[in-house]
Amino acid sequence: MTVPMYVSPEQVMKDRADYARKGIARGRAAVASTFQDGVLFCAENPSNTLRKLSEIYDRIGFMGVGKYNEFDQLRIAGVRHADLKGYSYSRDDVDARWLANQYAQILGQYFTHEMKPLEIEILIAEMSLEPGDDRLFHLLYDGTVMDTTTHVVIGGEADVIRERLEASWSDGDDLDAAVAVAVQALAGPDRALVPDDLEVAVLARENGRRAFRRIEGEALASLLG
Repeated sequence: MTVPMYVSPEQVMKDRADYARKGIARGRAAVASTFQDGVLFCAENPSNTLRKLSEIYDRIGFMGVGKYNEFDQLRIAGVRHADLKGYSYSRDDVDARWLANQYAQILGQYFTHEMKPLEIEILIAEMSLEPGDDRLFHLLYDGTVMDTTTHVVIGGEADVIRERLEASWSDGDDLDAAVAVAVQALAGPDRALVPDDLEVAVLARENGRRAFRRIEGEALASLLG
């Protein structure tokens, strides 16, 4: 009778974490940051088909990196959960903290119990009605949640990009300055990113209840110019 090979739980968790991190690092990075009038999302994404940035609900946005099919399934689930809760109770009962906790449970379940963890990082952002209280929730592949009110970088080379972003970021920036800082952080000193390389969106207080708006085409070229 063959005796099954024993692998310690610590080694299993380490191997799963390494596997997930390697998958995420192969993708391109994305930045979310607060600015004077809301929250900016900026991702390096040359694809015209696959979207890393999207709206979840009123004043709540979603950003994902890693395997597209995996984080897009979570996006769709988040939209459905938010719509159901808003319809059953009140639209005001749907907030980013609640949604981040739902995602954390799903990610943690996959990481602990499934053979392969999800190779993704996601960010849930909620824009406040008044400046100064916007919230960003960064979720890792294992369900860990980190929240901030400033800026988050997810995806490949996140540490290097975060250093470049922190050197120039300010919460008092207008949209033009916020986009310039985010794009410079993503590109680095040796590259130049053009509109076709980027996916950009905002949660803007001036947009009313449906705050999410994409910035594309000539509008994005004007900002980069």
